[in-house]
Amino acid sequence: MIEKHCIGVYATKLKDGTPSFRASITYNGKHISLGSFDNEHKASLVYKDAQKILNDSSITIDKYDKKLNIPFEKYICLINFRDTGMYISNPIHLEKNFFTYHLSPDYVLKFDIEDLFYYSSHKIMKRGSHLFVADYGSQLSVLQRYGIKSYAVEGRDYHFLNDDPTDLRYDNIVIFNRYRGVLQFVEKGLIKYKAVIHVKSNYVIGRYKTEVEAAIAYNKAVDLLIKNGIKKNFQMNYIDGLSASQYADIYRKLKMSPKLLRIKNKD
Repeated sequence: MIEKHCIGVYATKLKDGTPSFRASITYNGKHISLGSFDNEHKASLVYKDAQKILNDSSITIDKYDKKLNIPFEKYICLINFRDTGMYISNPIHLEKNFFTYHLSPDYVLKFDIEDLFYYSSHKIMKRGSHLFVADYGSQLSVLQRYGIKSYAVEGRDYHFLNDDPTDLRYDNIVIFNRYRGVLQFVEKGLIKYKAVIHVKSNYVIGRYKTEVEAAIAYNKAVDLLIKNGIKKNFQMNYIDGLSASQYADIYRKLKMSPKLLRIKNKD
């Protein structure tokens, strides 16, 4: 049973019987939950914070006061709803041609508006420098949505044009190397690709004109090493856009380093 107390506060109980107080507010016909709290006074203070935010346009996303009782995420949600008329449960604020996702007052991400639907329903989490979302029961790196692999290194495999790693708009991200074991380099003013594989140390498989050739060369090297008895859990490259016959034709023609051909399991 829910019992109403202070304005915007309802008393209830958790499943284990512990008293709990829910705060909520209605604005422009939208009923908004503000959270559950362990005492009525705290819930009432959160309600008062929400009321002030929704009715005072001078309170902006960059003026968050840590003395506020309302959780930071809800602070962003309310300001966005007040400013744009769209309520989003994640800490998102809509701008003209993009949106911002606020993980903390000091850590804000920028995304293209086309990603709004996804991040409205997927909460971003941060562990160290790693950004991820829970998707279908697994952790999916935010960078994976751009085709950036988990082992990729910034500056070597991808780059932010404005040097801002929090600006995740598509036009700001340049990917150099999309495949495992493939490195881009410049030779006589031309971009080329080097395939490298690690077996106790790094071995250069070969240098190739295209990224796809280097990726397939890596796969061919894996096949060779496994055939020669090397026991390692290699992960192959998946090459999109090639038919089986096209893949096989490139695979057959690719030449590899003689050093790689001599690697065998000595156990």
